[in-house]
Order: sequence, then C-alpha cells, then structure tokens
Amino acid sequence: MKKRFLNAKAAAFTLTEVLVVLVIVGILVLLALPNLMPLITKAKSTEAKIQLEHAYTLQKTYFYEKSRYSGDLAAIGFVQEQLVTESENGQANYRIEIAESSPTTFVIKATAVVDFDGDGVFNVWEIDQDKNLREVVQD
Repeated sequence: MKKRFLNAKAAAFTLTEVLVVLVIVGILVLLALPNLMPLITKAKSTEAKIQLEHAYTLQKTYFYEKSRYSGDLAAIGFVQEQLVTESENGQANYRIEIAESSPTTFVIKATAVVDFDGDGVFNVWEIDQDKNLREVVQD
C-alpha cells in the first residue's frame, strides 16, 4: 500500500502553466500602472497637506503667544520627519520649510523629495497665514 501511494500522481499545474499565468498577470499590471500613477501621487500628496496644516496650527499658536509669525520651524515646535532619501528608516516624502515669513504673514512650503511618476517634476504645496492650501507644482 505504501508503494502505491508514492507512485500515485497528484493533480497539479505544470511549470509552463504557472509561467504563462505569471506573464499574463505581469502584462495586466504594466497596462494598469500608468492609470494608477495619478492615484498614487494623490495619495502621497495627502502627507504634504497634513504636514502643512500641522505647521499652520503651530504657526498660529506661536502668533497668539508672541504676536508675530516665526521664520524658524524649530521655534514653532515643528519636527521634520526623516526623509525617505536620507536613510532606510525615513518615511517622509516631503521636506517642509518656511518659504516666507514676516510679523504678519507666512508661507510654508512642502517639496517632494521623490518623483512619484518619474517625469522629473517634484510636487510642491504651500499654505499661508489665511490657511490657503494650494498645489504650486503638480507631479
């Protein structure tokens, strides 16, 4: 009985069948990828919006305490997450910086450090003292 079990053939796919399926799946992914790139960029830009709104809140808090806006992110308490380009542990895709600052106005800019769609253009967002959030450079 043991010999019969070892000699019995089990139903399975051949290597050729598996490779054909993998090639078909690969082709479908390549066809779908260009259509998905704008969605990926949109999802990544959410990070910029959240970080800019956080920096905006910190600037407003600083203004209420000091009666002026700051030109220094550290002074308002903003901590830049480590960028994906700086180390393996980096998670931030945007560098946050204060582009303009005066006692009554400010502009904070988020610049992508990664080209999401590979076209050589890096995404840039800005927010000002009136909480006008806008995309300056589309990726």
